[in-house]
Amino acid sequence: MTAMATMPVSHPLTLEDFEALRDAAESGHRYELVDGSLIVTPSPSWLHQVASSRLMAVLIRSNPDPDRLLVLHAPFDVLLGSDTAIQPDLMVFDARDDEPRLPLLTVEILSPSTRHLDIGLKWSRYASAGIPSYWVVDPDVPEVIAWQLENGAYNQVAHAATNQLVTLSTPWPASFTPQSLIVAGSTTRPPR
Repeated sequence: MTAMATMPVSHPLTLEDFEALRDAAESGHRYELVDGSLIVTPSPSWLHQVASSRLMAVLIRSNPDPDRLLVLHAPFDVLLGSDTAIQPDLMVFDARDDEPRLPLLTVEILSPSTRHLDIGLKWSRYASAGIPSYWVVDPDVPEVIAWQLENGAYNQVAHAATNQLVTLSTPWPASFTPQSLIVAGSTTRPPR
């Protein structure tokens, strides 16, 4: 299997089709449905998971109301329509919202196999769904870019690389450097 594959069908898939395919599919991959197209990507890399875990820790530590504001990580389907189920790497939900829930924040950690999806297709789908905040972390640089939804479109509100401090105000104030999200001298593999 290539790094990323989509399954062509004669008609767009529904959420019901998606669940049936995912249940029958091999494990070790991430399955998402975007506008009726199945997207299969490999499991996240070591570097990806380290950045995701460290950013989750930042969000949990800075959370002003952990009983109401929930920080979750993938795999968890965010349903954006009858033909779209996306699994952001990190999400923040307001526990007071009724189902179906949309996150207040979605975060994607870039990988070579998902980069164009995360900064293109997912970026536009999150904006059109009305998700207020979207952050992208590139552990290879390292850098973070953050957007805030204003008048139905994402506007960039922050961009920081390596040891530049980024302070983001939504969904609550949090400060960190992109460098703090990776292990010094880390590679794409865990240490032996």
